[in-house]
Amino acid sequence: MPTGSPTKSFQVGSATFGDGRLAIIAGPCVIESDAHAMMMARECASRARDAGLDFVFKTSFDKANRSSIKSFRGVGLDAGLEILRKIKGELGLPVVTDIHDPAQVERVAEVADILQIPAFLCRQTDLILAAARSGRAVNIKKGQFLAPEDARNIVEKAWTAGCQRLMLTERGVSFGYNNLVVDMRSFPIMSEFGVPIVFDVTHSLQLPGGLGHATGGLSQYIEPLARAGVACGVDAVLMEVHDAPERAPSDGPNMLPLARMAALLESLGAIHKLVSSTPTPVTQLRKGAES
Repeated sequence: MPTGSPTKSFQVGSATFGDGRLAIIAGPCVIESDAHAMMMARECASRARDAGLDFVFKTSFDKANRSSIKSFRGVGLDAGLEILRKIKGELGLPVVTDIHDPAQVERVAEVADILQIPAFLCRQTDLILAAARSGRAVNIKKGQFLAPEDARNIVEKAWTAGCQRLMLTERGVSFGYNNLVVDMRSFPIMSEFGVPIVFDVTHSLQLPGGLGHATGGLSQYIEPLARAGVACGVDAVLMEVHDAPERAPSDGPNMLPLARMAALLESLGAIHKLVSSTPTPVTQLRKGAES
């Protein structure tokens, strides 16, 4: 393994990744207001706690990759970081948010526990190196244009910069026009790179540009796809959640309605418990590497 290679298991605040447990990363696509972000953080965390699952709150201060110039992007860096700081302080939750440019890394790392690199930026070397050197955990989403085997290069970039806490996220692969598909082989393939694997189930159900001026989505398939990912042995599930997706200013068509979250987490916890008790080639490989 290269110098600076990450520890398979690591902790981020109160959440642990890569030690055999299942963690949940959830929240609205973008910060809409202080009050809404705080409410969603509290409600999502409560549901994860009731299901016995570790939790990290996710939302974005800016969504730079939008379908249209008219699309809502968020509240911006300054206001967004203050809201995330408040959520951490008042609710005691670890938080993850997107970064889009190396110039954002230092300021965002002062607040966020995990820096997330969006899928379309997963090959931006300067961005990966800056995030890896920040001292924060890093979650890199595999691009919709990459085969799972290609993600090894992403991991090696972060390793060379000394990143000790690194995760890879699957969020679907381009499949024709305005559609994505999840290759379930991605999870065991990328797990062999020695980092925790996250399944971004809601972004995997986007229909990019499907509404012409905005992204569409197929949120009715969130539950079966999430259950399949957990059955494949992922370390965490990322899901964007909203109390009223029909009114959400970003990614509403593919977000999980808050009312469906509790039942889904209970089922994911049960599936994970079952799968964890059944040895697979991937889990045996991990145990051999750790011994």
